[in-house]
Amino acid sequence: MRQLVSAPTAVAPQRMSPALTLVMAVACGLTVANLYYAQPLLELVARSFGVGQGPAATVVTLTQAGYALGLLFVLPLGDLVENRRLATRTLLVTATALLLAAASPVFGMFLAVSVLVGTTSVVAQILVPLAAHLAPPERRGKAVGQVMSGLLTGILLARTAASLVAGLLGWRAIYVFSAALMLGLAAVLHRMLPQRAPDHTAGYRALLASLGELVRREPALRRRALCQASMFGAFTTFWTAIAYELTDEHHFGQARIALFALVGAGGAAAAPIAGRIADRGHGRGASGAALLLASSMFLLAALGHRSVPLLALAAVLLDFAVQCHQVLSQHEIYALRGDARARINTVFMTTVFAGGALSSAVAGALHTAYGWTGVCALGTALPLAGLLVWALGRRTTTRTRARAGSVRPARAEDTVDAG
Repeated sequence: MRQLVSAPTAVAPQRMSPALTLVMAVACGLTVANLYYAQPLLELVARSFGVGQGPAATVVTLTQAGYALGLLFVLPLGDLVENRRLATRTLLVTATALLLAAASPVFGMFLAVSVLVGTTSVVAQILVPLAAHLAPPERRGKAVGQVMSGLLTGILLARTAASLVAGLLGWRAIYVFSAALMLGLAAVLHRMLPQRAPDHTAGYRALLASLGELVRREPALRRRALCQASMFGAFTTFWTAIAYELTDEHHFGQARIALFALVGAGGAAAAPIAGRIADRGHGRGASGAALLLASSMFLLAALGHRSVPLLALAAVLLDFAVQCHQVLSQHEIYALRGDARARINTVFMTTVFAGGALSSAVAGALHTAYGWTGVCALGTALPLAGLLVWALGRRTTTRTRARAGSVRPARAEDTVDAG
């Protein structure tokens, strides 16, 4: 029988204090923000290096590609390397990469270090499974939700912060500023994080090979990853195209677009709420509701596209739904294998990230061909596809439990909420 929970570690669950929760949430937000600083600065970067808009846009692509590499090859180390050491040393590399980005004399060097910035910014994804380890089971959803609220806030505020800092001090300043923050975070996390030595001892190659085994043996992981990929795809679809809509339809400039992005930060409130819902055992129904809410917000955005307040409402509730579903998903998948949470997070986040990247590319093409209507059609369809996966998974789980109940007593794994 496969192992369902980890062996006891040296870390006591009670070590997840409110102060540590806050520090981890802030750390997640500040590290993930590194992926998004360049997006509003592309015109400034292009002029600085004397390149066109097309080459400048590759900065965003390469940073995201670096993040994908980090998810695949750095994040699994959370099940092999002592977590505090892994997080703090990775942050030191991030700080170095950010300083190199700020000092880059040529565009090629800037592109290369952008990949490294993305790769090492997975510290946020190291901390989220660690929060699940540190929290007691009955409060795991709440802890993960609180840490995740910091991550979403970082994503949503990064563009605004980069625009404001660049306007005052130039585009390179945000990289220097972030490097200083990474060094400060490394010091704080080294002081506050308890040590956690994982149980896995088979080596790095075996660690990576086990990812495929997790995908094969954990249907709940597959289901949750696909559903959240559809939700994050809807999220990136909206935020990829909304700047065009605000510019073309409402004649917004960069400053007003940056302020509009602040509206989405309200969705971060979903994380702790979703965590409490999951802790109370209502994650299954709440997941379906979140998928429906996300889909319906694109209908609102399509019908109310001439109204900035309606677009803002759609943005807030869409972000709320996406964040809620992610926390509910992580609550379930982290309960599957206590000894493999970092690798489970690797599978989950890589799938989610791939869905977001693909949807962003499709959204751009649809906006060019069909405008905002085409974008909203894609955004409506993606959560509905996730809802179909959710419904099929719920039906399969119900049948499996019914069959199992007729031949044996219920096991602990049957209490894990299915998505």
